[in-house]
Amino acid sequence: MYLHLLALHSSTRWLLLLFVIIVLMRSFWALRRKSKYTLADERLRAITTSVVHIQLLLGVLLYIISPIVRYFWQNFKQAVHMREIRFFGMEHIFMMLLAIIILTIGSAKAKGQLTDKLKFKTQLVWFSIGLIIIFSSIPWAFSPLTHRPWFRHL
Repeated sequence: MYLHLLALHSSTRWLLLLFVIIVLMRSFWALRRKSKYTLADERLRAITTSVVHIQLLLGVLLYIISPIVRYFWQNFKQAVHMREIRFFGMEHIFMMLLAIIILTIGSAKAKGQLTDKLKFKTQLVWFSIGLIIIFSSIPWAFSPLTHRPWFRHL
């Protein structure tokens, strides 16, 4: 189950990144063109937030059953000094939870705004902050600190 969940979590990150980037691009261009906040924009915001929460659920399940995380908590004094183990045991989950909280707050705030301009601006600010945190906390294949493959296979 662990490997299946890991592959699903890894794949879903691309969907999450795609949706967050689309929301940001749409918000940026809508602000420049003074566009109306349409039903499609509302649906895009809601779907993006749902994908974020699905990724959270997958991540929490993975955290619970991960042998890396289990090792981290069972050998905390030693593991906290091991970069890769610490990353998955503590840093990754903390930063991703922070990003999800920020994206969720941003989504709720955007939904509650009274003008189209404020909706797009709110999305642009909050989703940008969330995306920066996500980008900094993904174990990219090119990262010298901790890395994983671009795509996980079963």
